[in-house]
Amino acid sequence: MAESIFRFADEIGPSKIVHLYNPAVDLKAIVVVDNIAAGPAIGGTRMAPDVSVDECFRLARAMTLKNAAASLPHGGAKSVIFGDPAMKSADKEAHIRAFACEIRDLVEYIPGPDMGTNETSMAWIKDETGRSVGLPRELGGIPLDEIGATGFGLAIAAEAAEPFCDIELAGARVAIQGFGAVGKHAARFLTQRGAVLVAASDSSGAIHDPDGIDVADLIAFKESGGQIGDYEKGRKLGSDDIVGTACDIWIPAARPDVLRMDNVDRVDCKLVLQGANIPVTPEAEARLHERGILSLPDFIANAGGVICASVEYRGGTEADALRTIEEKIRRNANEVLERARDDNSTPRRAAVELATERVRKAMHLRRWHSQ
Repeated sequence: MAESIFRFADEIGPSKIVHLYNPAVDLKAIVVVDNIAAGPAIGGTRMAPDVSVDECFRLARAMTLKNAAASLPHGGAKSVIFGDPAMKSADKEAHIRAFACEIRDLVEYIPGPDMGTNETSMAWIKDETGRSVGLPRELGGIPLDEIGATGFGLAIAAEAAEPFCDIELAGARVAIQGFGAVGKHAARFLTQRGAVLVAASDSSGAIHDPDGIDVADLIAFKESGGQIGDYEKGRKLGSDDIVGTACDIWIPAARPDVLRMDNVDRVDCKLVLQGANIPVTPEAEARLHERGILSLPDFIANAGGVICASVEYRGGTEADALRTIEEKIRRNANEVLERARDDNSTPRRAAVELATERVRKAMHLRRWHSQ
């Protein structure tokens, strides 16, 4: 076990890797608190049946870099509850409340919504621990999934990337893998800027229409409980076929590692806008760069959600959150892309350098260089 844990260790973290088990509800969970030099760590709590310690750590490190790149007074963490997010509501509440009880004393960690959890889940955690973000409006929260904070940030990142990858949002063709809480809002904000959604997918399948998909209609269909595989408009594709859809902007907004060396050469776009966390393997990201495809890293492009959460945590309003998301993501995307261009490096390398510099400075300002 020690070898498994310590293979992750470097100068930044992780601070803690905690395995949780509660036999009363058969709870199994992992929390990785990566770094707390800038402040208590914010990071999503996801529910999924198959997340490993390795993946949880990679997600936590992405949060450290994301929060540092956005100059937020928070470190990075991530947690996963093992289970089917579609389980019965009473069972899901029992699992999440049991998880909350287990992390009650892990005060350096502030949970937020993630894949498989939502504002209601955060309300249950807040009830048990007194701390969470992404709360319902009724509890004074800014429901980031409802307002589309992450999708809004992706649209701002796309605007910032325009001069670096020879695209114009007006008329740009967009394909989105994962038309859920992030993907649907990214589509909404991008089409408001003149882009055209030509393909979308979820776990049930994909659709393609080169003349454009009615985003409002597709969102309404999804929110009524429909699956894209059953949507009657557009040409039906298999879920994975969306990877090779010809477009200008390709957005992975689903699971980690959806672009890998075995499929990255199928990508046919000018800009990969990373809506999910760690959606591209390092090798695939390097390959995109070799092919001349700009790939804007996850922790730069999809930081809207955690920026919103940080504003909420400090009592800000929805207007404050949207204004802060636009300011921070536009500035950081520009800085990263200018660094990459000037140094002839990948945007990932430039983004990691930017964020790591900020983490190191925060660590050196803490007693004992505390993480």
